[in-house]
Amino acid sequence: MGAGRSPQPGSLWRDRDFLIFWCAQTLSVAGDSFALIAVPLLVLNVTGSATQMGLLTGVAGTASVVAGVFAGVLADRFDRRRLLIACDVIRLVLFATIPVVWAFGTHVWLLYAVLPLASAVGMVFQVTYVAAVGGLAGEGRVTEANGMLYATAAAAGVLGPTLAGVVAGHFGPTAAITINAASFALSALGVLLTRSSRYAVEPAQDAGPAREGRPWRELLAGAEFLFRQPVLRTLTILLSFFIFMTLGLTDIVIYRLKHDLGQTDSVVGVVLGVGAVGTMVGSMLVARVRRTLGFGPSWIGAQVVSGLAILSLGLAGSVWGVAAFMALYLACVSVAGICSMSLRQQVTPPHLLGRVTSAFWTIHFSLGPVGAAALGWGAEHRGATTVFVVAGVSCLVLALIAFFTPVRQRDPERA
Repeated sequence: MGAGRSPQPGSLWRDRDFLIFWCAQTLSVAGDSFALIAVPLLVLNVTGSATQMGLLTGVAGTASVVAGVFAGVLADRFDRRRLLIACDVIRLVLFATIPVVWAFGTHVWLLYAVLPLASAVGMVFQVTYVAAVGGLAGEGRVTEANGMLYATAAAAGVLGPTLAGVVAGHFGPTAAITINAASFALSALGVLLTRSSRYAVEPAQDAGPAREGRPWRELLAGAEFLFRQPVLRTLTILLSFFIFMTLGLTDIVIYRLKHDLGQTDSVVGVVLGVGAVGTMVGSMLVARVRRTLGFGPSWIGAQVVSGLAILSLGLAGSVWGVAAFMALYLACVSVAGICSMSLRQQVTPPHLLGRVTSAFWTIHFSLGPVGAAALGWGAEHRGATTVFVVAGVSCLVLALIAFFTPVRQRDPERA
């Protein structure tokens, strides 16, 4: 059990600080989803180049990964409340710069300056946010808290791009980016209204002068903790292979709908919207599922159903069949992902949580881009059905392996 952490009594629905934080993060996610649509539209309108869109996305993604290496140290060494507010304010300024400059002419170079910086700051925000949730919710309520946060994030992920498309269509992409910037101001205000004591973290016993001058040791502390803890070590390895086989699945679903089933872009949007509903359902059910079944059965069971859902995606011959299995798959991904994140928050000492989160995400996503490229190549040369079958069987194999590891424990947080 994480040192210095105690369960918080009562319902989260009556916890003023958590509810304000919850609303603030929902607004932040909604802002991100506006940028997800508005920025590519802005690039496409100005350059007409899909290559420029891909290049900008790649540069921003690289900045995010690099920032992730250092984000954990920042989250563990600075006041997390102030750090969250600072990240929101910086992103507000960065995104507000775009419509202001665009009012005097189109400057694509500005996007290459703003987007990587915003992505890097966004990664620091995300790591700090995960580290802060444990203190805000308390160990006994962290799974419920993550479920609530994920559910509204999924809802924002459905509604945000839709509204962004409407705003961009009527007033232009810069108007949507302006709304994005404003959402960060509201998010910062929300965090400001919460009590600073809820973010307090007791310093590590070894965090004094003896550790000064050892920055790389600080960066590696999160990875060392992950691999010393048997359940977290196994989860990190298994999930790294899981992301290799699944990061590109959304692309393959789109490919199947467009190429195999001959559907329009609007139908693709509807299917992905139905899938996001699955994410919401899984997020709302995860706390009850884990209380009833325990960690191991919940995580392994979600992996088994995920694998079966992926297999079914390859066999579904109708749009609604694809939508239903996509929703089932994403619901299970939510259950497994929230269980995994909640366990890390429960067993990691508070002073290490930022670095552990950062290390996990860095390791977890390291194989993802390669896997996404491999899935895309496989769909084009071997067909989408083959890719779904291989990915589905791989997930079932990972679930079987997990059954023979410490992951199968019902209550590993009590060990």
